Amino acid sequence: MKRPLVLKIALSTVAVVVALALAAVIGGVWAVRHSFPQHGGTLRLPGLSAPVTVHRDLHGIPNLYARTETDLFRAQGYVHAQDRFWEMDFRRHVTGGRLAELFGESQVATDAYLRTMGWRRVAEQEWQLIGDEARRFLTAYAEGVNAWLAEHDGAAASLEYALLGLQNPGYEIEPWSPVDSLAWLKAMAWDLRGNMQTEITRAALRAHGLSDAQIDELYPAYPYERNLPIVTDGRVVDGGFDPAASAPATPPTTPTAGALPLAALDRLADGLARIPVTVGAGEGIGSNSWVVSGAYTVSGKPVLANDPHLAPSMPGIWYQMGLHCACGYEVTGFTFSGLPGVVIGHNGRIAWGFTNLGPDVTDLYLERVRGDEYEVDGEWLPLERREETIEVAGGDPVTITVRASRHGPLISDASDELRDLAGEHAVALRWTALDPGRTVEAVFAVNRATNFAEFRAAAALFEVPAQNMVYADVDGNIGYQSPGRIPIRGKGDGRDMSPGWDSAYDWTGFIPFEELPWVYNPPRGYIVTANQAVIGPQYQHLLTTEWAYGARSQRIYDLIDEAIAARGRLDVADMQRMQMDNRNPLAPVLIPALLAVPLDGLAARAQDLLRDWDHQQADDSAPAAYFNAVWRHLLSRTFDELPADYRPDGGDRWFEVVRGLLADPASPW
Repeated sequence: MKRPLVLKIALSTVAVVVALALAAVIGGVWAVRHSFPQHGGTLRLPGLSAPVTVHRDLHGIPNLYARTETDLFRAQGYVHAQDRFWEMDFRRHVTGGRLAELFGESQVATDAYLRTMGWRRVAEQEWQLIGDEARRFLTAYAEGVNAWLAEHDGAAASLEYALLGLQNPGYEIEPWSPVDSLAWLKAMAWDLRGNMQTEITRAALRAHGLSDAQIDELYPAYPYERNLPIVTDGRVVDGGFDPAASAPATPPTTPTAGALPLAALDRLADGLARIPVTVGAGEGIGSNSWVVSGAYTVSGKPVLANDPHLAPSMPGIWYQMGLHCACGYEVTGFTFSGLPGVVIGHNGRIAWGFTNLGPDVTDLYLERVRGDEYEVDGEWLPLERREETIEVAGGDPVTITVRASRHGPLISDASDELRDLAGEHAVALRWTALDPGRTVEAVFAVNRATNFAEFRAAAALFEVPAQNMVYADVDGNIGYQSPGRIPIRGKGDGRDMSPGWDSAYDWTGFIPFEELPWVYNPPRGYIVTANQAVIGPQYQHLLTTEWAYGARSQRIYDLIDEAIAARGRLDVADMQRMQMDNRNPLAPVLIPALLAVPLDGLAARAQDLLRDWDHQQADDSAPAAYFNAVWRHLLSRTFDELPADYRPDGGDRWFEVVRGLLADPASPW
């Protein structure tokens, strides 16, 4: 007689469990969807002078239509915040050295490095430097962000804040500031800064006992004879760059590196590695762009292709958007959430694209220090000092002392361990992005440019990070401009850590914009940039000695030449095929040597995979998988004497190193 009761209790228990599970699912769905942006209907945005229409296409890509520029940027700020505010908030905590406010004590060391460099302080100085129009646009954008924040807080802002509340329940979102947008440019510049890590690596290899000759073998010269630069001719003539001129090469000079203890160098590299990647750093990545004249296209109009390969992230770094204004501001393309305007795209007259130019805009200076003094030319000068307080979620505030020499902040001060290891030395960072500039004005200027002269005028404002800028317009013209604030050194070539106590190694100025390389409607009929050398050794100024080595760029040159030879004219589909090309540039060089090795059994069968391989690396390609496995082990075994932290990563620099070894079988390597 009791069984029905047991059954009834069991069924009730199941019902309760199911109800709780269903409630949890519903609650989870609600938590995720609660902060989704409103895509229909009408919203009230304070400060608008007239209605703004936001139209999202089938892919969710917004196009904004306004009557005035300030209304347009106010709406852009609101829409960016709708879709990406957590990303924006995280980035401003990075640039302000305030990650510990979000995530607690684990981020104090990262914040110490960021506060030491002072990105936010520089952005605050830039706010005082930029023009009234840029301030007005940035202010309108911030007002749009804050209008959204006024209606969204905590879990209503996004799922990330609901999760953060479990760990950091006291966190409150603060209003967006125009300086937050300016500071984001510092993060972009940091990720694309050039060869600073190489300076540390070269110094560390020297500390490990490698000779200068051995280190130079690991950093070969750029192969100009094999891989074309972006601008194939040109030099400075009478204070301006002449794309048609040529001149003898100017040999670079090499500074004498300071001797810092090995342990300090390793600690410095570890400390810098704590700084988050926000835009483009990452292993084995590199951007491509090219523009083909209408003389070689089916349409008779130029075609510009650009694929800026930045570090993978979730969400992706780029945010596609169109900005349309009755006032004439008409541009569409790809934006950065947190920054008004369009970074890469086109307006009604011109199109433009970016790849990283990669000039040497950072120098590490080894300073002789004595207490709070440092030496310059035999004289002891006082270090600048300031206190920074790092707020810590769930913990007590941490106060650090930031010191700086004439070269810049002492980044070796960022941790007690590194400061102790350095002893009577410290490492200062000289970096162009730590000087206030007007790069944000370049975004607005290029968005409104209508011809090559206006494009170049906009590029003149683009100071950091220095980018290769390609150009096309509806009149059939193509062009290229190298912008950026690029230092002129009194002595040395910036490849190694410089002695801070010798003022001969100080920067003496920056390359004038008028003397930077450019080209307009070149006879070749197309322009290719893929992080390779900008120009040949005939150029009088030193941009860097350490480009990408041109394997990708030369492949693009070859593909365009082959397509023109085969079909005469190219179309957009041809460009898309080129962008998806996955050929391994080392394979034709290395495979003959691999096939010459006598093998038998399973090894011989694997070797046979390479005999008829087309060198394309599809994800289901057995020859590609085998070749890359061989490449990995070949590097590991050949360079096993290198310290573990400085082993080859397999990038195109190592293509050139191994190419040289194939021609020199007696090499000690």
